[in-house]
Amino acid sequence: MYLQTAKDHTMRTRPARLATAIAALAAATMLATSGCVSGEGAAASSKDDAAGSQWSTDTLSIDFATYNPLSLVVKDQGLIEKALGDSVEVTWLQSAGSNKANEALRAGAVDVGSTAGSAALLARSNGSPIKTIDVYSQPEWAAIVVRKDSDITSVQDLAGKSVAATKGTDPYFFLLQSLEEAGVDPADVEVQNLQHADGRAALDNGSVDAWVGLDPIMAAAQAESGDTLLYRNVDFNTYGFLNATEDFVTEHADVAQVVVDAYEQARTWAIAHPDEVSALLADAAGIDPQVADTVIQERTHLDIDPTPGAAQTKVLQVVGPIFVANGDVPSQSQVDDALATLFDTRFIEKATH
Repeated sequence: MYLQTAKDHTMRTRPARLATAIAALAAATMLATSGCVSGEGAAASSKDDAAGSQWSTDTLSIDFATYNPLSLVVKDQGLIEKALGDSVEVTWLQSAGSNKANEALRAGAVDVGSTAGSAALLARSNGSPIKTIDVYSQPEWAAIVVRKDSDITSVQDLAGKSVAATKGTDPYFFLLQSLEEAGVDPADVEVQNLQHADGRAALDNGSVDAWVGLDPIMAAAQAESGDTLLYRNVDFNTYGFLNATEDFVTEHADVAQVVVDAYEQARTWAIAHPDEVSALLADAAGIDPQVADTVIQERTHLDIDPTPGAAQTKVLQVVGPIFVANGDVPSQSQVDDALATLFDTRFIEKATH
């Protein structure tokens, strides 16, 4: 591009052309050495969008869940929408459990979904093309729950009993690990596959003898119904994983970076404002604020390394063989291959806070 007036329209000189070429080469060199694309890192903002740069997609579908408090912060503060600007339509879908999030990811209903680590590994072991791009929490969100008047006093007492659990989620795998530790054959326990809220209802109305609960529903059951936690073990709870479809992270890496950046901004804010996070959870879950406080401030750890890696691998190496032993995955090799390829750390490694 060059400047010209009506008078010199036909009188461009060789030095002028040379200067133009040098300027163009310098601009190209600066772009090439910057190594940045729209949407990558902190520079990918609504300011970039307003300046005319384009995102790789004009839509983003993402879930929120009461078991993922950071999703509530991201959604409430509009962090993703602010970063992407008006050119990308963001659609939010609520996940009722890890199994529902996995169903939505497999069906393409969401690009990014929240699950427990065990559920993410199970899904990829069975062929779901997902990648874990962030670890949103280390929770103690699952435990075995019984009614306050129950005569069940130990995990061993569950033999011959009926237990509600949502298959494909952390509470289900918590149950299997607990039974294994207690020496109880899972075949001796009748597992009723109910979604988390339905499991609580079944426990309270006497349809099952026990329920493997998930917060915040579990904390509400304690406060409202007087239900008690029969068995707790934080080590049997896998981490909270933020997952995306392989197509999304491959074709829309710029927008995936925005999502992870938003999560890390939300983490920083949430650690500094636990009371506000509790209020968001109470509103989203329809629970008493004191119950929300229990979940957020006693059972949820947000101040963790969000990069999926050795800590999560260690937990999932314990859970993986249980998948195979209980027929959830045909072979251990499938589990091993899934675990070896599940994590995609490039976004969290570039994330801004």
